[in-house]
Amino acid sequence: MAAIDGKQELISRLQKDILLWQGFRLTENLQEKVGLGAIEKAFPNGVFPVGSIHEFVSMSREDAAASSGFIGGLLAALMQRGGVCLWISTAQVLFPPSIKAFGVKQPDHILFVHMDREKDVLWAMEEALKCSGITAVIAELQGLNFVQSRRLQLAVEKSRVTGFVLRHNPRTLDSTACVARWRIRPIESILDEGVPGVGFPRWEVELLKVRNGNPGKWQIEWSAEGFVLQVQRKQSKTRQSKERKLG
Repeated sequence: MAAIDGKQELISRLQKDILLWQGFRLTENLQEKVGLGAIEKAFPNGVFPVGSIHEFVSMSREDAAASSGFIGGLLAALMQRGGVCLWISTAQVLFPPSIKAFGVKQPDHILFVHMDREKDVLWAMEEALKCSGITAVIAELQGLNFVQSRRLQLAVEKSRVTGFVLRHNPRTLDSTACVARWRIRPIESILDEGVPGVGFPRWEVELLKVRNGNPGKWQIEWSAEGFVLQVQRKQSKTRQSKERKLG
């Protein structure tokens, strides 16, 4: 029995070493989550990979806005312990105060950096990723090749800063060194019965590629409680309906 436990421990340690060599940075506490629920099970060890580069692909302005909102929700979790975030772009498309709607308690800790050229955005991101005092860096780019993405990934291997690359209308989708490639699309909001107005933001979240993980597609909503999977919402509405009938 002891021999079996020893082998399992050795295999587990080797798996973690391989993930580190391939660019994954596991959190010190494997129970630490970013609020994505079942989506996090798609990643190795069921943990969202911080200290890595995530690529987001958007083919329209609506997709880009949805991606920004989704990242805002992730930042709310990543910045709970403090730190600052850099958002780098050539054009200020995002309305800065809107990020507070996605749970970021200190939006003034997000610094928006404007650059004249896209290659300057890439340079600024690489340099910022080397600073361990920064929690996350977001850069809006169109093009990103394997060599460029590899430089970004190498930059975070010591700093453990998390990087997000928002690619708007990319000409090609070649392989990159990013640990994950996402596509976020907006979908119709759902209003509760008898409640007027606009519902919570809802997105179709597609994990196109993930290293050593399982790609998938989910529907998720951002509410006052944070990220809520559509399945969870349906279950909650079913319980509420039953309670009304019993009452």
